[in-house]
Amino acid sequence: MKKFFSILTAATLIILSLGVFVACTPREMTDYVSQLTLDMNSETAKLETTVTAYVDGDTTHFAVPTSIVKTGVLKARYLAINTPESTGKIEDYGKKASNFTKEKLKNAVSIYIESDTSVWETDSTGGRYLTWVWYKPDENSEYRNLNLEILQNGLAIASSTANNRYGDICVKALDQAKANKLLVHSGKPDPDMYHGAVQEITLKELRSNLADYEGIAVAVEGIVTREFGNSVYIQEYDEETDMYYGIGCYYGFYKGPMLDIFSMGNRIRMVGTLQFYENGGFYQISGLEYDEYPEDDDAEMVRFISAGHEVTYPETSIEQFTSGKVEIITDTGKQTYDYAEMALNTTISMNNLQVINVRTTENDESSADGALTITCKVGDKTIDIRTQRRFTDTNGNVVTASYFEGKTIDVKGLVEYFKYSGAEKGQYQIKVVAFKDITIK
Repeated sequence: MKKFFSILTAATLIILSLGVFVACTPREMTDYVSQLTLDMNSETAKLETTVTAYVDGDTTHFAVPTSIVKTGVLKARYLAINTPESTGKIEDYGKKASNFTKEKLKNAVSIYIESDTSVWETDSTGGRYLTWVWYKPDENSEYRNLNLEILQNGLAIASSTANNRYGDICVKALDQAKANKLLVHSGKPDPDMYHGAVQEITLKELRSNLADYEGIAVAVEGIVTREFGNSVYIQEYDEETDMYYGIGCYYGFYKGPMLDIFSMGNRIRMVGTLQFYENGGFYQISGLEYDEYPEDDDAEMVRFISAGHEVTYPETSIEQFTSGKVEIITDTGKQTYDYAEMALNTTISMNNLQVINVRTTENDESSADGALTITCKVGDKTIDIRTQRRFTDTNGNVVTASYFEGKTIDVKGLVEYFKYSGAEKGQYQIKVVAFKDITIK
């Protein structure tokens, strides 16, 4: 009898082991994308196009005739999918989804966009068009539906997935990704994401929602553009709005190896608390920490990423600087901001400025003693150009107000918010750090 039960127990264990093995074996993957073809004869609107801007996993801008969109740019929101965020608060697998979309389209030999019906329809924001995106990997391949491929690879959750012309196959791809627990359906955190106490966000998200992050520990990435006044400035380009977003990071009187990574052109990860500097009237990141030899690369501290990046100075008109607007579209709608407010702490250039006045700072106890405020005009618009300190020319002579008076100049500098002591509010101006960044015409 004991022998019988031993055999029975052994058999049971074997069966259970086989069951576990089967349960742990991934289900067979079907390439649903290869089963879907682009029907050029269907009633939908279709257009061969090129990318004008990569935004994230489910949003891309495409070139279209002005008869379709007046600006010539169709902002496509991919049908049937919702990928994790990578342009605001960065979510698990958001960057993977964004990189997947960019890689597929960037290497494609041809791209088609297709509407779900006979016309191009907008989403709830009114600024983006609901679109199917097809790409041809090479000349010998058929067009592949990128929306479906993103679902199939587990890089998106459902978004009215069944309620569209390709709903049946989209649901199959989604169910397969869920059954195989791929990426967003894995129930596991993104191994390439930091999951500490700080908020991982983009500089664009930070600049457009500053008050929401006040007093919160944030982590942002950007290229170092300037380092002066006990602060380092970083910026990052955003393709959707075609502009840079930046922030100043205050390190105070720190003297140590962290300063070595603040070279222009270095890409760094800044971690600190967003605070409002009352005396200056602007936000900055402070409370920076650095470990030259960290045990954990994802520690909550400043980190060097890479070197050799170009620092650019987008040319900006005085009209744009003083009166321009920036529209940022989110899933909840459209927000409009003043251009200078969004460009704060970023590098720009401005040309053909007529100097109408020059003031000199006279304060022996200040590091700004001898600095110049150069007021310039174009048409009926004026702007101040502020030197960071007293300048000397190539011969070592002090540059005084008379050097610029009545001249026409080109400048390169950093957008700054300056508030005079006791003033209720300040103004946006351009801070010039080096004498060579002002050219007399």
